[in-house]
Amino acid sequence: MAGRLARMVRHLWLDEADSRRAVPPAAAQRLAEQVAASERRHTGEIGVCVEASLPLDWLWPVPDEAAVPALVRRRALSWFGQLGVWDTPDNNGVLVYVLLAERAIEIVADRALAQHVPPDAWAPVLDGLRAAWRADEPEHGLAQAVEAVGQVLETHFPARTAQERPNALPDAVWCC
Repeated sequence: MAGRLARMVRHLWLDEADSRRAVPPAAAQRLAEQVAASERRHTGEIGVCVEASLPLDWLWPVPDEAAVPALVRRRALSWFGQLGVWDTPDNNGVLVYVLLAERAIEIVADRALAQHVPPDAWAPVLDGLRAAWRADEPEHGLAQAVEAVGQVLETHFPARTAQERPNALPDAVWCC
């Protein structure tokens, strides 16, 4: 029970300002520029979402430790839909999702990319991002993750001309 109470307090305590402290505006701008540069090399779209905590309706009943990974995955999928990452011309969008309150990270790949890249192939990217976050280097970790995701997209969906490849998503870091 103490673990559930601590979980609820973490989620109530953290807010969007914490996301912006983790990824300040200057860092978010540099990451957005990196996303834009990456997207010139492939037809995919990369989204980055850093969320401080879950809304209360996602936390009731308060999940136990074993249920947290599935909850985080569901939330990442929810943002994947809300942000329109699934709605790219080639169905090859990727969302890098960070939930600060749980110190959890997910990568969600759209169906076309998922046909080429199994979910466990993202493990090294996730491990690197987790290590950077533990070392208090979130920008560095996110930059590495964007680069790695970009390389995967470039392998499977190389760039076409700019006229054939619209930018379907804003090149921004969403801090929620």
